Amino acid sequence: MAKKILFKKLVIGLFIALFTTTLFAQKPRNISGTLVDGDGNVVVENTVLLLAEDGTESQRTETSKKRLGRGGGKFEFKKVDPGNYSLEADGGDAGKLSMSVEVADSHVKLGDVVLATDATADPAVTPDAIPIPSAEEPTPVVFKPDPGKDYILNELSFEIKKMTAELKYLNEELENLKALSKMWVNPLAIYSKEIIMKNGSTVFGKIVYQDEVSLKVETLVGYLIINRKDVVRIVDNVVTEEQAEYVPEQVRDSYTPPPMPKLAEPQYTSSERNDSKRYSANCVLVGNISEKKDAQGNIVFNGEIKNIGGRRSDFVKVDFVFRKNWSGETKTLTTFVRGGYHTFDSGITTDATLLPGATGAFELYVPHDFGSFIGYSYVIDWEEYE
Repeated sequence: MAKKILFKKLVIGLFIALFTTTLFAQKPRNISGTLVDGDGNVVVENTVLLLAEDGTESQRTETSKKRLGRGGGKFEFKKVDPGNYSLEADGGDAGKLSMSVEVADSHVKLGDVVLATDATADPAVTPDAIPIPSAEEPTPVVFKPDPGKDYILNELSFEIKKMTAELKYLNEELENLKALSKMWVNPLAIYSKEIIMKNGSTVFGKIVYQDEVSLKVETLVGYLIINRKDVVRIVDNVVTEEQAEYVPEQVRDSYTPPPMPKLAEPQYTSSERNDSKRYSANCVLVGNISEKKDAQGNIVFNGEIKNIGGRRSDFVKVDFVFRKNWSGETKTLTTFVRGGYHTFDSGITTDATLLPGATGAFELYVPHDFGSFIGYSYVIDWEEYE
């Protein structure tokens, strides 16, 4: 009976021992080491991959940073199942790593793992760090870069950059040519002033300086000095993005126009004005009359009238007399001044009244179908009532 009990205890003990050995043999282990370059300097913040036998990624980690100027470059893979693995790392100019690691019944401490810079050199590790490989361990796979491949890639990259720069330069030249062609076809694309001369010619440019005697104008052919007496009028063209190309009227070479007739001087009239009255109204032009042309070819005249007399002026207006051609044909357009309001005893109310010292603006809109004209004069007229 005692022998049977002793035999049972022996069998149970052997079973427990066998189970414990098997259990500890299958326990996951850790792989640790330090990544260094060929000069022995640690490689920090570099990715290290742990690949299974079939080449799939099992784990990845980053080498540690230096602390207080010391240490760094350490990596560790935790809870790695027993088996055969390979380590992969790319340190750039420092080199590359590709080595085999076997995980068995203890933690794997690799020590310093050196990146290989030579295509034929195997990664170097300390002799006491790597366990002795068994006869059945596979041959380590070493990364062998192709020097010619990097050269070809660099050459292709250089050619692409060169062609990109040439294409950009050609595009800029094309845009400059388009801008120049547009400028010569339509000078108003860059210059808004159209200066009409007495000899019938037209100058497109920008007035950079002017006085009572002359004008200095910037044009496509350079700077021109123009005598103010030779200028009939200056048109300020309103340039818009959607403006159609404007081609000025050409003067026929076979025709020489006669001298420009002198425009009539501005007149100031009133039906009931008496020069003998000391305190009569007197309306005069303040400054110059501005002339602008919009994208549709319509012309707008603007100006201001001031009453410098001693009485109120009513129904203040400006009569424009346009000379249509050299034969003397004229057309007249009238515009009233936007002044103050005044109601007469008859109940009539007007907004074209200027008190002594008051100023009012006027605007005359000349539509495109009005036709062309070679010059104009104006007459300021008003009425005086008690």
